[in-house]
Amino acid sequence: MDTNRLSKKIEDILNKQAAKEAEAAQVFLSYGCWADSEGYGGIANFFFRHVAEERDHMMKVIQYIMQRGGTVKITAIKAPPADPKNLQDCFEKTFKHEVDNTTAIYEIVNLAHEERDWATYNFAQWFVKEQMEEEKMVMDLLDKLKIAGGPKATDESLFNLDKFMAEAPDEAPLARDASMDNPE
Repeated sequence: MDTNRLSKKIEDILNKQAAKEAEAAQVFLSYGCWADSEGYGGIANFFFRHVAEERDHMMKVIQYIMQRGGTVKITAIKAPPADPKNLQDCFEKTFKHEVDNTTAIYEIVNLAHEERDWATYNFAQWFVKEQMEEEKMVMDLLDKLKIAGGPKATDESLFNLDKFMAEAPDEAPLARDASMDNPE
C-alpha cells in the first residue's frame, strides 16, 4: 500500500528546499570563517549560530517529507561563494541570500495552494514567518552598519558593531507581533 501523501511535485520542491537550507548553512559557515579571519569574532559567532539554525531548517523539511510518507533525496550542494570584500558586501550578500530563500519558500506555498495540499501549505507557513524574521534581522544589520559609517566605518565603530553582534538576539521582532504596549 502506498502511504506517500505528497505529490511528486511537492516532494521534489521540498527536497530542493532541504538542499537549499544545507547550502545556506555552508554559506553562513564560510561567512563566519571569513569574519573570524578579519578579526570580527562577534560577527563570526553570529554567523556560526545561524549555521545551526539553517541545519535545523533542513531537518524540519526532511522530517516533514518522511512523516508524509515521501522519499528524501540528499544531493550535493554548491560550494559557498567567494569571500566578501568587506562587511557591507557580507551583509548585502546575506540579505540577497535570504530574499532568494524567501522566494523558494513562496514557491512551496504557491504549489501547495495550487495542489490543495493543506498539510504542506500549513507546514510552509512556519517558514514564511521565519523568513520574515531573517530578512528583518539582516535589514537591521545593514542599518547598524550604515549608522557605523558603512564601507567607511571607523575601526572603533566596527569594533562596537562586532561587540553588539556577539550579543545580538538571533530573532527580530515582527510587525505582526506589535501592540501599543509592546511596539517592537
